[in-house]
Amino acid sequence: MPSLKYLTGYPEPLQEQVRQLLAEDRLGALLQRRYPEAHEVRSDRQLYDYTQQLKDRYLRQSVHLNKVCYDNKLEVVKHALGLHTAVSRMHGGRLKASREIRVASVFRQAPAAFLRMIVVHELAHLKEADHNKAFYQLCQHMEPDYMQLEFDTRLFLTELAHRGG
Repeated sequence: MPSLKYLTGYPEPLQEQVRQLLAEDRLGALLQRRYPEAHEVRSDRQLYDYTQQLKDRYLRQSVHLNKVCYDNKLEVVKHALGLHTAVSRMHGGRLKASREIRVASVFRQAPAAFLRMIVVHELAHLKEADHNKAFYQLCQHMEPDYMQLEFDTRLFLTELAHRGG
């Protein structure tokens, strides 16, 4: 039975459906049909600009982002797909905070909708630190299909893990 680490917490009947799709080698094709659109956000600079556009549209009053980048080690080290950090440093006698968003490199080649979902998720953390009701409401404000995209992103990652990618 394949490990479904991205689907823990989901009901067993749903996990069984996913196992069946994996066994029949149909999950990848299903996701490809549902999300055929790729994105062109390949570099860290493009990712910064993409994230900044979403931030400017939905979170104009939030803190400035100093850095947005793809991170090759993120999934392995942090067991996360995205990461937001606030690093405080002393600068000329003042405390200065630097805000960063890091996105797992697997999203460089992911469908466009999945990249948007992970960026929306990390942007929401600028306002809401915890995964609470307000956090998910903000995610859905920025991306109305957020909940479905989060689940489908988990399916995508399950498919990649199954293929050994």
